[in-house]
Amino acid sequence: MDRAEHALAQWRAERPDLDATSMVVMGRLQEAALVIARDRLNPLFARYGMQPGEFDVLATLRRSGAPFALTPTALYDALMMSSGGMTARIDRLQKAGWVERRPNPADGRGTLVALTDAGRALIDEAVVAHIDNQRAVLAVLSAAEQAQLSELLGKLLAGIGRCDAGRGGWDVALKNA
Repeated sequence: MDRAEHALAQWRAERPDLDATSMVVMGRLQEAALVIARDRLNPLFARYGMQPGEFDVLATLRRSGAPFALTPTALYDALMMSSGGMTARIDRLQKAGWVERRPNPADGRGTLVALTDAGRALIDEAVVAHIDNQRAVLAVLSAAEQAQLSELLGKLLAGIGRCDAGRGGWDVALKNA
């Protein structure tokens, strides 16, 4: 019996009038996210000298394609964070030499955030390790179970308004950012 099932058993004993089965699903989602981040993702990113949010910025720039540059607005929209939070993140990445701010040729007043050669080399190496790490985490599930979990999580996210799983999910959301 895991913690979520234990909590459910306690609720059933104390409040049999409540159907608290949703707590098992939500508890497991929260615990899985916490354990994966704490035990697998954070240590991996730390090996590359970055935090998870910094990886997200570098990865978003890299997968955007050449010239690997986006406006700060496109970045904070894609990563669903505040402009102030994105500015601080970009500042840290710039200080590390992994990104640079450039004038935006399409908007004389604006800037682009672009990967430096060092940033591109770093993310190209880190993303391979990240994918290997993800595969190791998911190895307890068969390919069919992984596909089913992905589909169910996409459906859940679409249902709560975080992405549109029916039209491509995050990839579409990022392209429209």
